[in-house]
Parts: sequence; structure tokens; C-alpha cells
Amino acid sequence: MAKVAINLSTGSLQQEEVIVGIDLGTTNSLVAYIHPEDKKPIAINDQGRGTIVPSVVHFTQQGETIVGTEAKDYLTTDPANTFYSVKRLLGKSYKDLGEHKDYYGYKIIDDDSEGLVKIRAKDKFYSPIELSAEILKELRERAEHSLKTPVNRAVITVPAYFNDSQRQATRDAGKLAGLEVLRIVNEPTAAALAYGIGIDPNEEKTVAVYDLGGGTFDISILSIHQGIFEVLSTHGDTYLGGDDFDRAIINYWIQENQLVADTVHQDKQLSQELRLKAEEAKKALSQQQLYVSKVGESIECGITRHKFEELIAPIVARTMESCKQAMADAKLQPEQIDAVIMVGGSTRVPLVYEAVSTFFGKPANNSLNPDEVVALGAAIQADILAGNRKDILLLDVTPLTLGIETMGGLMDPIIPRNSKIPTKAGRQYTTSVDGQVNMKISVYQGERDVVKENRKLAEFDLKGIPAMPAGFPKVDVNFILNADGILKVEAIELRSGVRQEVEVKPQYGLTDQQVEQMLMDSITHAKEDVATRMQIEARTTAEQMLYQVERFLEKNGQHLTEEEINLTRENVQQLKDVLAAGGDKDAIYAAVDRLEEQTSPFAERVMQISIKQAMAGKKIE
Repeated sequence: MAKVAINLSTGSLQQEEVIVGIDLGTTNSLVAYIHPEDKKPIAINDQGRGTIVPSVVHFTQQGETIVGTEAKDYLTTDPANTFYSVKRLLGKSYKDLGEHKDYYGYKIIDDDSEGLVKIRAKDKFYSPIELSAEILKELRERAEHSLKTPVNRAVITVPAYFNDSQRQATRDAGKLAGLEVLRIVNEPTAAALAYGIGIDPNEEKTVAVYDLGGGTFDISILSIHQGIFEVLSTHGDTYLGGDDFDRAIINYWIQENQLVADTVHQDKQLSQELRLKAEEAKKALSQQQLYVSKVGESIECGITRHKFEELIAPIVARTMESCKQAMADAKLQPEQIDAVIMVGGSTRVPLVYEAVSTFFGKPANNSLNPDEVVALGAAIQADILAGNRKDILLLDVTPLTLGIETMGGLMDPIIPRNSKIPTKAGRQYTTSVDGQVNMKISVYQGERDVVKENRKLAEFDLKGIPAMPAGFPKVDVNFILNADGILKVEAIELRSGVRQEVEVKPQYGLTDQQVEQMLMDSITHAKEDVATRMQIEARTTAEQMLYQVERFLEKNGQHLTEEEINLTRENVQQLKDVLAAGGDKDAIYAAVDRLEEQTSPFAERVMQISIKQAMAGKKIE
């Protein structure tokens, strides 16, 4: 007997469960779906709270989690436990952040490694994946509440320039939020779909997507041919956006009120109040010529549209330089662009619209809500995947994720499930022990975080890696999957050129029931799988830290005082005790953090001695 779902909010029949489209943004996020009756994409506005959910997460003193508009209020009152712009941290190490680490009002842990960043709130440690999952969970709950039906599957968008690590982090966040992520779609592709571009398989167009959000800017040039979207070029700045418009206004007010900039920035509450007031001014000036307000009793906050445009002109000019570069990279002239699409709330600023239309020599498309356009496109992509649009060709896709085993028995996905085939993807790895000359590459298929729960496809050894210190060899592992489902896995050590490859014959001899069961297991065990992964990652980080510190003491003990050595050994022992006692990830990271904070000052000092001695023609270990 066939099951038929009824959507209680519309009273209509639903043949399939809803697959939603999600725009997980730096500043704001939202969720959309295809209305079952008029078949048009619509952004979900749950309980009249608006379609936009600010990408802000707050942890209360009682340990509760607040997401969205309500969490924004805590940016001023409790900035240390309120997290924003988390998307920028996805798939990033502390070293990737460079000079931007001071941008955040919360504590980002520096473990001085290539490892992914961790964020501290009170005595707990979070990854950007966990924080992003909280935002996705909120979007999922809003969708379920509004549609009165369970939501388990989604399409999530990412910027076109996101690398493999960032895309995988986005998938992991979806999984942790209880969603099966059917596909990761480029934001410009989603925006084009929302405008109906690329839906007709016979259409051929070249499109420019200008996306100016709250914290990021990018321009993408797309070629659309027979329903296939190809990114010809992308350019931009991950630290340029509407926030910079706000900052320009704040700096103007600081100057006008004769305030000391450093004092304002150090006072987190005042700086956040000014930030929110500047955001209000920017929005008002898109509609009117003058904005007047105050912060507290004495700080005057007035600005004209003319002055605002004067302040932001250099920022808009930087986006135009990116447009020029993207066009040069795509080897195109502005007149060869068929359509220009505006994405992101900051494109509402009249000066931005004028600059873009002038550059491309044609009026930019802004008829759809620029905040919603990406989510609407993601909903269309979700509808295509649901098989509801028979006129659109869907290329063959991989039924299950393909990946390799990494330290601690974890599955590191290389080609995610539902990737179009043929396809090629790869990651770079390194050794974990000094002098390691062999690396075992074990290939798995499945959706679980721990390899023992997945299906092993092949295994081979990359032999003859030159003996080097841990972390020095660079090993590229590439997966090449052809149209017949034959997978070729190759591993190459880049410094020496040593290579090894294996061909995995079509191992997709799984029945639909087996694939379905594997997917079901991955969803039902998602929470414990992610908890296991994070515990293993914490232990791995700790073990690497112990290895590095003990090696450092052994080689450079002569440059340290007895007190420093004893304190270091004490902290090392504490970390070993936490590991031996099977401590949870927060306890492990707390011990790692203590050891890192204590050792980093003299590690820098020894580095200085090393440089001086090397310059004098001497060498220390």
C-alpha cells in the first residue's frame, strides 16, 4: 500500500517528502522549498519571524543554545559566548586566518598547527562545523514547523571558490544537524537557477553573478550549456562586504565625535552598539537621503547618503577591480555577458547597483529579493534531485561517498555521495611520524564517520617516501571516477615524485536496499558518529602535541630554565592523564590549550636563538 503525505499547512497531497534548499550564509541564512501547488520556490517564513535567520549562535550561562535574531542581542552583552561569521572558519586552520583573527569578538584557539580552528565558549570547545550545524538545525526546525512535515534532506549552497575541505565541512555540518545533504551547489549556480537561467537544456548563456554579502564578496562568470553550469572564473575577497560599509560609517562617527578608536574597539559592548547602529544607517540610506540617531547620551550618529557614498566608493571600486580580473581570467569582454545577476543584501545600496550596471553596460537583474535568491535556486536544485522536473537532465551520480582512512580510523571523504560522474577529486596528506617512508592508502565506500562501519574497496602502500620530519612530505591522493563507475586511486609524493595507483573495478554491486540501509544507518547514527569523530580528532591533536613538545624538550632543553622544563613536564603529564582517563573532547582540548599557552613563549624565544645562530654560521637541532 502506497503512503501519501498530506501537508497540513496547505492541505495538499505530497507524494514525496520535502527536500529543502538552504543558503548557509556568513551573515544570514535561510531555507526555501518548492510550493506543492504553484511549483514556485518560496523562502520559509516561520511564525512571521521573517525569512532571514542571522548566522549567529549564542550559548547561555545555563548551557542553552540560541540561534538567529534572538542571539544577535547577545553580540553586545556577551560577545565572548556569541559566535558570528562562522562560515569564514569552515575548513580553515588558525594559520589561514592571518591578520583577520582579531576581527572576531570570541576566542579562537591557536594550537600552532595546520589543524582546523577550534572556538572556546566558557569551558567547552567547538569546531566551526558544530556551530554551523546549530544554524542548520534552526533552519531545519523552522522548515518543519512551518511545513508541518519532517525535513531530512537538503541541498546546501557554498561560494564557488570553496575548496574541498570547506565543502566537506559544510556536508559534515548538515549531517550533524540531522540532514542528508544531497548536493553541495555553488551559490552563483543557484542564483542563476532562481532567475530561470539554465533550466531549458537548449539554452546557452554566459552569466555574471555579482554577490556582495555581509562579510564576503565574489564575482563569478558562468557558462551555461545544455543544462551544465561551468564556472569560467571566480574572483573576490572573503573579507569584503557590507560589514566594511558599516565599518566606514563607524570610523566616520568616531572621527565626528572625536572618540579614540582604540578605546572604542576595546570596549566590546560600545563597538557592537555602534556596529548595529551603522548597519541600521546603511539600510536606511538605501531608501532615504539622511539618517540621524544616537548611541547613549553623547555619541551623535548622523550621516547623509552623499557622505555614505563618498566613504564606500573605494570599497565598491575594489569589487569592480575583481570584476575586471574575473573577466580577464574568463577571457571575455563585458558585451559578451548575456545577463548580470545581483546577489546579497549589500547590492541594495544604490551606488553598488549603478557601478555594476555601468561596468557590464546593461541593467543588472535585481527583480528577485537579493537575500533570498540563492536559497530559492537551491530549492529548485532540490526539486530537480527529487525528480519532479522531468525536463531537466540529471547526469549520473555516485550512490555512496568514496574516501580514505585517516589517523584514528576515521573516514576522510574524497568524492561525496551524489557527485556527478565522471568526476575527479583529491586531497593532500602528510606523514605523522619523523622518517616515515611508507603510507598505507585504504579506500572505503559509505556514509559513516568511522571506517569500520563502511565498506572497504581497496588498499595499497605508497612506498619509498624520502625520510623527512613529520609534516614535510606532501602526498596528493586523487580519486578519478569514470562514467562506467570504475574508480582509479593514485597517490603521489610531490617532493620526490614517488607514485602508486590502483584501479577499483565497479564495486557498486550493491542492491538499492543495501544502499538505502547504509544511508539510513548514517542518519540514525549521525550524532554518535560525529561525537566519535570529534573525540578521535581531539585525541589525535593531543598525541601530536605531546610528540612535538617532548621532541622540542629533548632537542632544545639547554635554552630553557629548569622552572620552564618542570612546568612543561607537569602540563605534559596532565595531558597524558586526561588521555589515559578517557577524557571527553573538551577536557582534552582544555589540557592542550594549557600546554600550548605555556610553551608558545619560549618556543618563540628558541626560534630567535636558532635564527641568530644560523646567521652566525652555526646550526642547532
